[in-house]
Amino acid sequence: MALKFYNTLTSKIEDFVPINDKEVKMYVCGPTVYDYCHMGHARAYVVFDTIRRYLQYKGYKVTYVQNFTDIDDKILRRAAELNVPPLELAEKFIEAYFEDMDRLNILRADYYPRVSQNIPSIIKMIEALVDKGYAYVSDGSVYFSVDRMADKVGVLSHQSYDALKVGARVEVDERKRNPMDFVLWKASKPGEAISWDSPWGPGRPGWHIECSAMSLQALGPNIDIHGGGMDLIFPHHESEIMQTEAYTGKPPFARYWIHNGFMLINKEKMSKSLGNFFLVRDVLKIYSPDVVRLFILNTHYQSPLDFSDAALDDTRRGLERIRNALAGVENRLRSPLQGATRIAGARSRLEESRKRFEERMDDNLDTREAIAEIFELTRDVNRWLAEGDMPAEEWREVLDLYGVYSSVLGIKWSGPMDGLFASELLQLIVEIRDAVRKKKDYETSDMIRKRLKELGIAIEDTKEGTKIKRI
Repeated sequence: MALKFYNTLTSKIEDFVPINDKEVKMYVCGPTVYDYCHMGHARAYVVFDTIRRYLQYKGYKVTYVQNFTDIDDKILRRAAELNVPPLELAEKFIEAYFEDMDRLNILRADYYPRVSQNIPSIIKMIEALVDKGYAYVSDGSVYFSVDRMADKVGVLSHQSYDALKVGARVEVDERKRNPMDFVLWKASKPGEAISWDSPWGPGRPGWHIECSAMSLQALGPNIDIHGGGMDLIFPHHESEIMQTEAYTGKPPFARYWIHNGFMLINKEKMSKSLGNFFLVRDVLKIYSPDVVRLFILNTHYQSPLDFSDAALDDTRRGLERIRNALAGVENRLRSPLQGATRIAGARSRLEESRKRFEERMDDNLDTREAIAEIFELTRDVNRWLAEGDMPAEEWREVLDLYGVYSSVLGIKWSGPMDGLFASELLQLIVEIRDAVRKKKDYETSDMIRKRLKELGIAIEDTKEGTKIKRI
């Protein structure tokens, strides 16, 4: 089965065919760094990290670029409130971004261009657009003339030019020739904390132009994948298409436009502007990074994802089931059963599982169904552990396959086992041991203690009750 993605540009699921055989150029819109990352950011970057990982698994050489918007109205306002230089504020939150994303096991991009470090290339691009008649100067600002690329209006949002123009009239700007025109260079306002000289006077770049300029700088005029959240489809990504193709004259700017769905709180989009957001670092104080990744990937990337403690708790229990099964496999490798029934068909089941996993990932990155296959396999692994034994090399093949799934999904099955100690299963085992001790069945009690110790869990009997701890 060929790898397929849903392409927002065509509204179809299409075979993925990169420009240059096994090389993929991928650009993902990064955050505006005026605050800590929330779970909506986490979803986007986990999704695109997984796309990148799977492309690499399929043998593609991926060049991955993600920008930082480090100059923006929100940054200037926040910096003024805190009385710090804007770039100093941005640097603080860029460092915080890396702290959060590293904990979520998100691979570092190949390049992280910043607006503030690409001003010359942005000015050069705007100058060319003015020279070609695609942009015009008005009161020290520069605007893109949308009428010159009218055939590109609505290509991603699939709305008509007239419908979008009506919406644009809501915010009238007398400096624009057309309400649909968007700013490429913003003239400085009195008292603004930062600006750069330009042919049109002091100012700073508009939002849309930055991604086009930085993508061109890092990847060239044509790329394979451009990604981001669904909220970026219009106007940001459509504006990128217009200005980039006007500048290069080499359409299409991107072959595949991939967008992830929203993170929801009470069925409303999570966002800072609505004040209904949860910071990644706060969530990670309660749930492990692997639980968070599994929670995000257990919903198809295009679908809305409802955030709740209940859903994360369910995810944690699911991850514990997988970790418990693999701990059993590792224990079996350390202590093979003597005279146990030989398990048949394990290798063919592992091959079948890998095939099913790949089929689901090939089908528009259906991580939900791919994860469902991992849980199906885990049920089989638990059955194998209960019913008999098999050679060590076959148990190792089980661990190897879970290692493949870990590498693709970025989820560590054998990470810190803190959740295991609080799990219902462990509590049940301790309660059973307490019950047999009361019946003075010390042989069974000691057997339970010994088997738990082999799994790295120590039991201590005290006056206050039974205590458990990691060895």
